[in-house]
Amino acid sequence: MENSFLIKPMMGEIYPVINYGKGVYLFDMEGKKYLDAASGAVTANIGHGTEEIIEAMQEQAKKVSFVYRSQFTSEPAEKLAKKIAELIPGDLNWSFFVNSGSEATETAMKMAIQYWQEKGVQTKTKVISRWVSYHGITLGALSMSGHTGRRARFVPLLEEFPVINPPYCYRCPYNLEAPTCNYMCAEELETAIRRIGPEQIAAFIAEPVIGAAGGAIAPPKDYFKTIKKICDKFDILFIADEVMTGFGRTGTMLACEHWDVIPDIVAFGKGMGAGYAPIAAAVASEKVMEPIMAGSKSVMSGHTLSANPQSCAVSLAVLEYLEKYKIISDVENKGTYLKNQLEKLKNQYPFIGDVRGKGLLLGIEFVMNQRDKTPFPRNELVTQKMIALAKERGLIVYPAGAGIDGMNGDSIIISPPLIISKREIEEIVLILKDTFQAFLNERDVEMAGDV
Repeated sequence: MENSFLIKPMMGEIYPVINYGKGVYLFDMEGKKYLDAASGAVTANIGHGTEEIIEAMQEQAKKVSFVYRSQFTSEPAEKLAKKIAELIPGDLNWSFFVNSGSEATETAMKMAIQYWQEKGVQTKTKVISRWVSYHGITLGALSMSGHTGRRARFVPLLEEFPVINPPYCYRCPYNLEAPTCNYMCAEELETAIRRIGPEQIAAFIAEPVIGAAGGAIAPPKDYFKTIKKICDKFDILFIADEVMTGFGRTGTMLACEHWDVIPDIVAFGKGMGAGYAPIAAAVASEKVMEPIMAGSKSVMSGHTLSANPQSCAVSLAVLEYLEKYKIISDVENKGTYLKNQLEKLKNQYPFIGDVRGKGLLLGIEFVMNQRDKTPFPRNELVTQKMIALAKERGLIVYPAGAGIDGMNGDSIIISPPLIISKREIEEIVLILKDTFQAFLNERDVEMAGDV
């Protein structure tokens, strides 16, 4: 390949050039096949090369691909907003369309602050969050993120929004077990609110299942009920970051539905466009929109390509596809089957510490010792090795952080397209087994060389 001027994630590394994708598979220019067990970045929820979505893209492109939202609305944008209001629970009816998950969480933050301003409360300007979390890479979204590795370079520019521990049961900071722990990690929120002052806090933001920062950490049963109760007690909005989990990834439209909690604002992304077009959204409840509609009548946010008809038409087609083929209804069963297969691998390989997650958002945490959960030394780059070994064997998995400090730990996410078949799930497990055996063999060789 001739000289490249593209800034890639790791400069100097050679990346395969993808030629095309179909279903759960990707094919590079050399003809090598990859099973996309990561859905790219937990994004390609309905797989690659879906003809119905391609047709919708073409039809909209023939009409108009772009209008500016302050000058016009469009039929795809209006229909998409109506569809979202129909699909998700509660009175989460008002959609603000943006282009990425980072923009969605940052817009949600702005909505929360503006809600209080429109009610005449000027002091509520902070949005607090948890450690071991990730809400996006723009400065506002990164300020809300408790991802220590991604914060590190920009700390002087960031707000100190992460304040409480995550519901990381595998590495509970209290060395307790749910539910006898009385959800102390959730109760931390009340202590944090009292320390900061509820009059300063506009909202609390959390991922229903922690993704990139923690490797698919799902909370115990009543965790989010406790969180929502505390938010309500102190008059603080609850923002659910469903960028990774929204629209079926865990088996429900909102992952929050698993725990019978409805947020005040939701951030969507990734699966909303399923990778066919860049689109995301901050969706607000009637409660949040009421003072804004009675006041300024304008949410102070926006981007040039917000609500562009091309992306909205694609997202609408994706959501209709999910409905038409009843894809979400089978996600929980598929996820249970995959998780059971991963648990079997855990019993075979001593470096698999934890298998966790919800639906088809599953994580594997790697440790030196299952008994005491000792993480690998950071300089061993275990996550990167696992990803490389899997990729060599034609399997794509997603990197994630781990460890209670968000730095000293290794994990991967297994998040195949929701359309995956049982046979393809079994193929994932077979390649993972081969990957883990190769890692074990390499490690045995390295340890023998150290003797």
